[in-house]
Amino acid sequence: MKDMDDKGIPRTVPLQSATFTNPINAEIRRAAATGIYDIRGGGAKRKVPHFDDLLFLGASVSRYPLEGYRERCDTSVTLGTRFAKKPIELDIPITIAGMSFGALSGPAKEALGRGASAAGTSTTTGDGGMTPEERGHSSKLVYQYLPSRYGMNPNDLRKADAIEIVVGQGAKPGGGGMLLGQKISDRVAEMRTLPKGIDQRSACRHPDWTGPDDLEIKILELREITNWQVPIYVKVGATRPYYDTALAVKAGADVVVMDGMQGGTAATQDVFIEHVGLPTLACIRPAVQALQDLGVHREVQLVISGGIRTGADVAKALALGADAVAIGTAALVALGDNDPKWEAEYQKLGSTTGAYDDWHEGRDPAGITTQDPDLAARLDPVDAGRRLRNYLKVMTLEAQTIARACGHNHLHNLEPEDLCALTMEAAAMARVPLAGTSWYPGKEGF
Repeated sequence: MKDMDDKGIPRTVPLQSATFTNPINAEIRRAAATGIYDIRGGGAKRKVPHFDDLLFLGASVSRYPLEGYRERCDTSVTLGTRFAKKPIELDIPITIAGMSFGALSGPAKEALGRGASAAGTSTTTGDGGMTPEERGHSSKLVYQYLPSRYGMNPNDLRKADAIEIVVGQGAKPGGGGMLLGQKISDRVAEMRTLPKGIDQRSACRHPDWTGPDDLEIKILELREITNWQVPIYVKVGATRPYYDTALAVKAGADVVVMDGMQGGTAATQDVFIEHVGLPTLACIRPAVQALQDLGVHREVQLVISGGIRTGADVAKALALGADAVAIGTAALVALGDNDPKWEAEYQKLGSTTGAYDDWHEGRDPAGITTQDPDLAARLDPVDAGRRLRNYLKVMTLEAQTIARACGHNHLHNLEPEDLCALTMEAAAMARVPLAGTSWYPGKEGF
């Protein structure tokens, strides 16, 4: 009777369009009203094949598991063994990705340094230069060298434990960075040599090279500046992972950082975040294949970033051939970003807990993605650093648990044969068998 009207005639239930959804229609109306494209922070919100679409095949009869309380499972990794005189030695294969001072507050940068150092890993400067807070509390700090050159100077380059040349970012490969005027404080403006309160846009390509041959010259220049002491990373947004990895290796990189589209950003066009780049899962095997074809897999280390959340994600990335991972959004959540206790204030911003789209506004109630001194003071860097350390410890323990269950005494001994896929798409991207079969799309001989 509920489906009948008052005359006993069956009701017609209207269907909403699968193409013109409510969010799409809302964006059309917003664009029509304002005449400008949407800018937001965070990463891609669309669902794409990811690590959740893979499962591990634990040991049983055919393989022998390790006893977690008695048998060791190592987690250490060394980055930059190819040419650097002083490679970076990390206790865990989980690093902190580049997030700038400007995008983040000073206390947040300090907290990242504290937490990473306590966990035995590295953090990364991001655009805009090196802050005393981050250098002072980071036992191992990677200095990002970006197209903008904001805050770049040879003195800070020489203070770094590694240099990361940023060619692209997973959230916006082919696009430059953005920092809106409300986050350009006096200090940010001074560090970046910019006018206060004016929107800042970084270039999408480096000003002094046009291709891989010029990249090789730049890498040699940076090695001369640092006396060949520190590793040189090359970071690319995932679009053509095989060729970009191969060219980075040929240009002389010690480490290749591959950033998938689930990686976050402080601010860029929404259309970039959702429609440009490759899922993280799709870029690992081609990058590994390039390293193998050049005979440098494990000699040139591969760091994967973009949507890494758990120890299972870490283990899966390593099983597919990565040497380490980098986390950004997850690290901010560990510090306290988007905490439900601030829900009322996120609502006032027109956002909500877990949306991660308010980073560009500079009014973060948690005091992390802001330059407002009153809001930034809400974040205790000591306590936040402790939370990050705890999170990194749990991720490492989770990855170790999986490795032991698969019979491995080091996280780097995980391999594709330890995995199966739940979907055709994940099987094709990861090149591991569909669960219950020995086949994946594109496998030779099938």
